[in-house]
Amino acid sequence: MKYLKLVRYQNLLMLAFMQVLFRYAFLKQQNIPLALADWQYGLLILSTVLLAAAGYVINDIFDVATDSINKPNNVIIGKGISEARAYNIYIGLNITGVAIGFYLSNVILRPSFATVFILIASLLYFYSTSLKQIMILGNFIVALLLALSVIIIGIFDLFPATNAENQAQMASLFSILIDYALFAFMINFIREIVKDIEDVNGDYNQGMNTLPIAIGISRAAKIALGFAIIPFVLSLLYINTYFMQNKLYIATLYSFAFVLAPLLYFIVKIYTAKTQKEFHHLSTVLKLILLFGILSILVITLNIKYNA
Repeated sequence: MKYLKLVRYQNLLMLAFMQVLFRYAFLKQQNIPLALADWQYGLLILSTVLLAAAGYVINDIFDVATDSINKPNNVIIGKGISEARAYNIYIGLNITGVAIGFYLSNVILRPSFATVFILIASLLYFYSTSLKQIMILGNFIVALLLALSVIIIGIFDLFPATNAENQAQMASLFSILIDYALFAFMINFIREIVKDIEDVNGDYNQGMNTLPIAIGISRAAKIALGFAIIPFVLSLLYINTYFMQNKLYIATLYSFAFVLAPLLYFIVKIYTAKTQKEFHHLSTVLKLILLFGILSILVITLNIKYNA
């Protein structure tokens, strides 16, 4: 169990579920050719999960001192698992993840695409060692990597199967993946700021320069509130443009109930949030918004079929 906790297995399951959902609840329903066989797509998911797990391990290695203050009960390195073993796990996960990426890049006859996996592994390492200490930049990198886990589906499964005949349809589907990647980026970016507020005491003692340390908890919370208004407004416009005008009423109701309403709840609650417990609760709310936002692709697909 300690190894599962080390790699944040709940987050990895959510990541894998998201990638399964996009392919089988969305792309597979579009009557288009896909570049990867099912088992090869499974390898793509495995590679993404392994690299993410490696990121969690290296982050825990460098965060022992901070976590000892912020989350003393969750510290694993040095207690259940030695630092040396953790480094070995990190190296093994990274090598396997990147190796699978090299294989898949050659399967789709785009060997240069392997750089995507190297980039992910490198960003996760530099985030843990230095970038997370830079105000806003660390938050941006984490959010970007989550968005990339959506975009990578299009890079490896859609792009190689695109030809002159299906280019317009493929471009449209790719743009939908980009829309979801952007949504995931915005929500996760806000969540990273909220997590920084929650962890402000430990981060301060470690000399980090996160947003709440630089400008104070209250101002950082107001900035998170301001950023939250952006996906709220954009989602509202998106629902009106693509759901309402296409009479996707089930998808519209779902989005209002499970995405917009919780987002509005977050906006209201963060305005008055003060304690670590409140910010932890709001971080969980954002995680659920992200999950329900991703699940909307299944609701939309079913709604289109039902209307047809």
